[in-house]
Amino acid sequence: MAKEYIEERDGNYYVAGTRISLDSIIHTFRRGEFPETICQNFELLRLEEVYGAVAYYLANQAGIDAYLIRQDEKWAECRRTSEPLPGRFAGKADAHSGRGARHSPVVKVRFLADADLNRAIVNGVLRRGCRPE
Repeated sequence: MAKEYIEERDGNYYVAGTRISLDSIIHTFRRGEFPETICQNFELLRLEEVYGAVAYYLANQAGIDAYLIRQDEKWAECRRTSEPLPGRFAGKADAHSGRGARHSPVVKVRFLADADLNRAIVNGVLRRGCRPE
């Protein structure tokens, strides 16, 4: 019986049963990270699921590459049409982006934010003595 590792929800692709996007897995894979490293960065995923996501990408590469381009275009449009940050945050965005105050602020999105957030949540839960079943 074949196992489904990727599911499509609302026009986006996710590792089945999770909120981890296929985008975030594939971007790290394209940067040259091995599935074992990706699994360490996404602690909620099993190695089997990471390999399943990579296999799904490789089997559907043309379609997923087109999807990733559309996603990048959506992000670019959001950045173009988004409201500028309030003054107290604008300086911080400029400092982080390495640009002076004369440029409009840019908020950078990290594709590994899901992994960082998941790691922080899991570590917080484990510190409190709760263990997943």
